[in-house]
Amino acid sequence: MTTAPLIIFTIFAVFTVSSLTAAAETPFVVSHKKASLLKLKSGPERVSVSIDVYNHGSIAIYDVSLADDSWSTEIFDFVSGNTSNSWEKLDAGSHVSHTFELESKVKTTYYSAPAVITYRIPTKSKLQVAYSTPIPALETLAEKAATYKLDLAKKLLAQYGSHVSLVVIVFLFVRIISSPSAKSSAGNAKKRH
Repeated sequence: MTTAPLIIFTIFAVFTVSSLTAAAETPFVVSHKKASLLKLKSGPERVSVSIDVYNHGSIAIYDVSLADDSWSTEIFDFVSGNTSNSWEKLDAGSHVSHTFELESKVKTTYYSAPAVITYRIPTKSKLQVAYSTPIPALETLAEKAATYKLDLAKKLLAQYGSHVSLVVIVFLFVRIISSPSAKSSAGNAKKRH
């Protein structure tokens, strides 16, 4: 009778340890997508897109594929690179990067969907899926001259405002000290007559 609870406890302990070990040996894929606007002198605006894929897990992943098909050809032209890439293997603790460049054709606010990453792990036959972080809205070909000038004025005021105030205060102080007051000038003029 005492061996039955011991057998049940042993089976439960083995099951718990094996499930914890299996859970510890899994990949943890994180992907970060970022885009930046580059204004060219000739007028068009380019979008530089970079996608980083990290394997923060404890085992390698295989057949890693990246696809970012959220860029509409009605709004963007491809300049360099493409929106997909693949890697044979991504070791535990490592990362890969993929970049491409687009040129905007239309003035718009554009929302890009997250990139899709698919991969295989040795213990499962089904493809695993992960998504990148989304990017903030992109305002392509927007008139930024007024806001740029305002931002520049704020930046200059923050950087040199204290210097300008000091110069103005010193100038006013010297002006007040060096110029005779109006009352003393009028009094001196009456004394002369």
